[in-house]
Formats: sequence, structure tokens, C-alpha cells
Amino acid sequence: MERDIGDLTIEIDRTLCIGSGSCVGLASETFEIDEQNLVRFQDETPDIDPERLKEACAVCPVDALRVYDGDEQIVP
Repeated sequence: MERDIGDLTIEIDRTLCIGSGSCVGLASETFEIDEQNLVRFQDETPDIDPERLKEACAVCPVDALRVYDGDEQIVP
């Protein structure tokens, strides 16, 4: 699953997700843990500081969140 947020594209690989919730702890307005204990995007994604969004993705212990700036992968 993928979503454009500001100038960044965020990709969630739910096959890697272990539901640690680290990303939710840093960006709960963007991510949530669903009934399968896996991360997903909130239905509505408000504006978020891009640096905080990148940090929320970078703390994933299994690299299930990837961030792209154009064609360049910047996280992890």
C-alpha cells in the first residue's frame, strides 16, 4: 500500500510489518494499527512535518516502511 503525503511517497509492506507501533507513536495522524495488528494509513492524512514523517518510518524495526522523494528511496 502506498500514499503520497506532501512531496513524499510512503510505502507500507504489510508482509514485513510486525505491529511494533513505533511509527504510530511518532505519527499517529498518519498511521494506525489495524485489527490484524499491522500498520496501515489513517483514512485521512493531514499535513505532517516531513522530517517527523521520515523519522516515523525510519524507526520501523523491520523496514516495513519506505519513503521516496521522487524516484529516490530515502528511508530506509
